[in-house]
Amino acid sequence: MTASFSKLQLNPALAQAVADMGYESMTPIQEQAIPVVLQGRDVMGAAQTGTGKTAAFSLPLLQRMMVHENPSTSPARHPVRALVLLPTRELAVQVAEQVKLYAKHTKLRSAVVFGGMDMKPQTAELKAGVEVLIATPGRLLDHIEAKNAVLNQVEYVVLDEADRMLDIGFLPDLQRILSYLPKKRTTLLFSATFSPEIKRLASSYLQDPVTIEVARSNATASTVEQHFYAVAVDDKRRALVKILRERGITQAFVFVNSKLGCARLARSLEREGLKTTALHGDKSQDERLKALESFKKGEVELLVCTDVAARGLDIKDVPAVFNFDVPFNAEDYVHRIGRTGRAGASGLAVTFASPSDQRLVVDIEKLIKTPLELEALELDEGQAPSGERFNDGGRGQRSRDDEGRRRPERSEHGERSSRTDRPERAERPARPAPKSRDPFFDQPYQASTPAEVTPAWESAPKTSTRISANIKPKRKLAALFKTDTESQAS
Repeated sequence: MTASFSKLQLNPALAQAVADMGYESMTPIQEQAIPVVLQGRDVMGAAQTGTGKTAAFSLPLLQRMMVHENPSTSPARHPVRALVLLPTRELAVQVAEQVKLYAKHTKLRSAVVFGGMDMKPQTAELKAGVEVLIATPGRLLDHIEAKNAVLNQVEYVVLDEADRMLDIGFLPDLQRILSYLPKKRTTLLFSATFSPEIKRLASSYLQDPVTIEVARSNATASTVEQHFYAVAVDDKRRALVKILRERGITQAFVFVNSKLGCARLARSLEREGLKTTALHGDKSQDERLKALESFKKGEVELLVCTDVAARGLDIKDVPAVFNFDVPFNAEDYVHRIGRTGRAGASGLAVTFASPSDQRLVVDIEKLIKTPLELEALELDEGQAPSGERFNDGGRGQRSRDDEGRRRPERSEHGERSSRTDRPERAERPARPAPKSRDPFFDQPYQASTPAEVTPAWESAPKTSTRISANIKPKRKLAALFKTDTESQAS
């Protein structure tokens, strides 16, 4: 039986905000982490995505900072006391929205800073004073160097999605940021996945941390129905449309591995009549926020995105997630399918695996410690299941012609084999060979005799040699002595 939020004895202003949001009982990570954070202990929290980690660190931090609450308008009375670092802009915006809702009945101020936007509005907000600062590492360093953010009074540091924050790309920035903070502070790390390497790195930043794991590490939610289909690369789009229509799915995430593939797939699905938008790192921040807002409002059916949207995005009631490309990193699979089946709801996760993805599928199987079965998917009537092309190591793809049709089987003598179990198809007329633009290439080849061959350098017209205009002629000078020829002439 889960505990109720009423047992936490939160400040009345925070308790009112929790009631306004409809929270009644705590999730396992909230039930175990909130009392520990209220005691001022460092925490390493591992829980499945979608289980309420944001409230698990936001509510206790706000509760402890209520002693600093004041109505003063002076920026000096509102220094940064809590710093929340996140890897992506979308996640930073989402956490900032949640913190504002929790603190709406208090005098505590919060702000969010991230890249891709003008720094002037962010600077003005920071200069006015904030207690809770949510930020991405790169933009926070910009504000620190510009002396817009002073962090010498920070009491609490939160690293959300800590496995990505401590990755190679973020580690140098993170170390620089931590060097500006007081050594005496409370540090909280929350993530859905914790590898042994990440635990060793995190141990250098935490002091005697309390490790909280409410579920098996790297586990996926039990409410998510997972399917792996063996599909050739060229058939993935048709397979996606088929499943969407058969199951009547109205909204879904579609994950791909590259920005270019994301844009191309979004345009292709739009031609299928599906309301689609793309979300990837090359889009401006304004475009990314508009795409997310349209998806949240239900104006868009499919959000085709890269792993920039795989972490922490909390969009309620998304029924399905499609892995159009198998992720290169197995841990990203856990985060991707965590976009559905959130807060106990049911969800569907479909992954399309081509023959070249076998190693990646095995990596996912090892990570989640669950056997994965590749299922065949019948795309069209009379067409062999795509699983046959997967099981024969990709040979089925070579047995298709340029138009995507399977070539007829041939006997040992090169004749077409007649099969009674398949309906005969009308032979399509052969396409005429494309006409050459230059009629010279349509003429038959005629070998010339050696006598007829004239070297190009002999047949070329001889031109008179001219001195280049860039070469200056020698200047004529008066001679002191006459030559023999000149003396004889005189």
